[in-house]
Amino acid sequence: MTGKKRIVAICGSTRHSSTNHNLIKAIIELAKDKLEIKILEGLSDIPHFNPDNETDNAHPTVANFRKQLKEADGILICTPEYAMGIPGTLKNAIDWTVSSCEFSHKPVALITASSVGQKGHASLLETLKIIESNITDETQLLISVAKTKINNECKITDTKTLEEVNALMNAFIKVISK
Repeated sequence: MTGKKRIVAICGSTRHSSTNHNLIKAIIELAKDKLEIKILEGLSDIPHFNPDNETDNAHPTVANFRKQLKEADGILICTPEYAMGIPGTLKNAIDWTVSSCEFSHKPVALITASSVGQKGHASLLETLKIIESNITDETQLLISVAKTKINNECKITDTKTLEEVNALMNAFIKVISK
C-alpha cells in the first residue's frame, strides 16, 4: 500500500485518445507523488439505467462501477460537453448511483474540457450537487477551447490552464484529507 489517497478518474468521452483522456493522463503525471489515480474503464459498457434493475443484483458492470466509487477516496471527472449537455454515457452511469449513494459526501473534482462547455458543466454540476457530492468552487474547472491547451502527448501546454489544474488538484487534496 502506498499510503496515497485513491482516486477514480472518470472520463466523459468514450474516445480512447480524447482530449479529456489526455487531460486525465496529464493530471496523473502531475499528481503522482500525492495521489494514486486510476482511470475507470468500461463506462460505455454500463447498461441503460432502469430503476427496476438497480437492486443488489445489479448488472455486473454496474456493481463494479459502484464498488470502484465506494472504495475511492475521491472522484475526478473530466468530460467534454456534447450538444450543450452532459455526455449520455456519463449521465447514465451517474444515474445508477442515485439510490445507492456512492457519490453522497464523496469528494469530487469536476473538469469540463470542451470547445465551449458552460452549459454541460452547469448541468453536471447541478446533478453532482443534488446527489450530495462533496464538490466546492475550488474543485471545479471549465477549460474552454481545450484542444488547444492539452496535446496528444498528454501535456497541458497552456500556462494558465496548467496553473488552474494545479490549483484545482491542490484544493481537491485538501478536501480529501479532511
